[in-house]
Amino acid sequence: MTATLTATSPHAAEPRPSRNWTTPALVVLLAGTAALYLWNITDSGWGNSYYSAATQAGAQSWTAWLFGGLDAGGVITVDKPPAALWVSGLFARVFGFSGWTALAPQAIEGVLAVWLLYATVKRTSGPVAGLLAGAALAVTPVAVLMFRFNLPDALLVLLMVAGAYCTVRALEKASWKWLALAGVAVGFAFLAKMGQAFQVLPAFAVAYLVAAPTTLAKRFLHLLGAGLAVVVSAGWFIALVELWPKGSRPYIGGSANDSLWQLAMSYNGLGRIFGGGRRGMTVGDGNANLAFGGDAGIGRLFGASMGAEVSWLLPAAIIGVLAGLWFTRRAPRTDRTRAALLLWGLWVLVNGLVFSLMSGITHPYYTVAVAPGVAAIVAIAGREMWRGRAHLPVRLSLAVMVAAAGFWGFALLDRVSEWLPAIRWTVLALTVLVATAIVMGVKRTAAITAVTALLSSAAFAVATAATPHGGSIPMSGPAEVSAGPSDGGSDGGGQVQLSGDGSNASPEMAALLKETTGTWAAAVVSAQAASDLSLASGKAVIGIGGWSGGDPAPTLEEFQQYVRDGRIGYFVSGGRMAGPGGGNSDIAAWVADNFEATTVGDWTVYRLS
Repeated sequence: MTATLTATSPHAAEPRPSRNWTTPALVVLLAGTAALYLWNITDSGWGNSYYSAATQAGAQSWTAWLFGGLDAGGVITVDKPPAALWVSGLFARVFGFSGWTALAPQAIEGVLAVWLLYATVKRTSGPVAGLLAGAALAVTPVAVLMFRFNLPDALLVLLMVAGAYCTVRALEKASWKWLALAGVAVGFAFLAKMGQAFQVLPAFAVAYLVAAPTTLAKRFLHLLGAGLAVVVSAGWFIALVELWPKGSRPYIGGSANDSLWQLAMSYNGLGRIFGGGRRGMTVGDGNANLAFGGDAGIGRLFGASMGAEVSWLLPAAIIGVLAGLWFTRRAPRTDRTRAALLLWGLWVLVNGLVFSLMSGITHPYYTVAVAPGVAAIVAIAGREMWRGRAHLPVRLSLAVMVAAAGFWGFALLDRVSEWLPAIRWTVLALTVLVATAIVMGVKRTAAITAVTALLSSAAFAVATAATPHGGSIPMSGPAEVSAGPSDGGSDGGGQVQLSGDGSNASPEMAALLKETTGTWAAAVVSAQAASDLSLASGKAVIGIGGWSGGDPAPTLEEFQQYVRDGRIGYFVSGGRMAGPGGGNSDIAAWVADNFEATTVGDWTVYRLS
């Protein structure tokens, strides 16, 4: 029985599928994924206007592009490292800045992630498993959400999957070079979303340490080299920021002392796991609590907040990895199927536990990092169990996997019972029929088995793609259930959220700012309001205090110097723009005391030059 799940020679048990069949299937998968991720993507307007404004800034200023500046004038950065903005900024420079060029890079990254997952799983379990893994990732609702939206998570996931691909290649011949490349991928993933990238390192390290075909000493040595690659590929930018003269770069938004290292260790590091986030940050109750992940606990991934994002195939994956590891328990140390199950199983375990138990700022869409692991496990375990279905224990395990996927999909759809109820009942009926057929040994059920497992997730994914998303905390699902609360941060704070397409900036306000000729058209005590004004006018606007309103950028003295130099056109107050830190009240008070106020729409405006 053990041999049936051994993939040292992954196609020994059956003929290799014809290249004439698998290649067109891969093309269909990638084309379908591209259509799903790009279909009417501009319906979401600017998506997250905070990051769209930073993309615009990067298209206007190379300094803003390098550091992830929120404004082209270089006052403050977004509160994340800039790797995702490097991609979108270059895209905007090549194709021109628009809502499409702000959102499309994430869709392209999603297609690449699906392709890389296919390639990774194919190397251990064959092309059929690779296709199933790619399809499962493509139709995971949170993946559809993130690959159609401009948050750093899209690039993060792509680079994490690239790291897995390199690790699998390293496992084949104990290649230190491929393992070092895995470290490089994780290091650059750190530059997309900091410490979250490191959550896959235990999976890569354990899989290599257990299964690489070389001596134990060399395995440890190779891992040390890969660790050095992580440090170098992540650390070069931290060193660049720390060594760059502070007066000639933007303030590092979200940090307490203008330090990217401090941002990585605190707000975007341990503060996320153990709490104690940014000033003025609170996690509310009710609907707001759903947007912040719901109550922490071991069942969080299945709960009302995160369940519909990523857990559709999670019960099947848990069953699959446990059964697969049991059936391969006597396989050789270097067995590729077991190595793959270890890698992806630990991927899901570590990411799942962190997201379930972390007490700091958490949002449902973070779980997109779990999705590749779930998809890979279901594909690998499902494929290998299908090949070993002649043995009753294997067949029963496969039937239980299918039943878990179908029944849990039914339960998740039942949470939105008013939405297309026929789908969930179809899923339930197919689940019973297919699971029964597998137990009875009915042949030629492979295709309907895959359809049954993916149907509920795919339906919710299509509904997610059909729903425009804006704001800072998007959630998946049809329009009637995906609208989260409007307050959040750039990926979580307590800021009042403006619309995703800049509609809060009236035509009159936009026209006023377009006439300015200084470095900044305006300054406003809110990064979100600054984003909307900047997008509406195409001009740089200072978001005083950064996202939270509490960052010391610019200081009162710096602001006064900008005004004396004639570099700021207007100071804008009013509108929906107050952040949890209250903004820089000294600047607001100084402006009110020294300049005359006028009204433009809902905004109070002070002409500074």
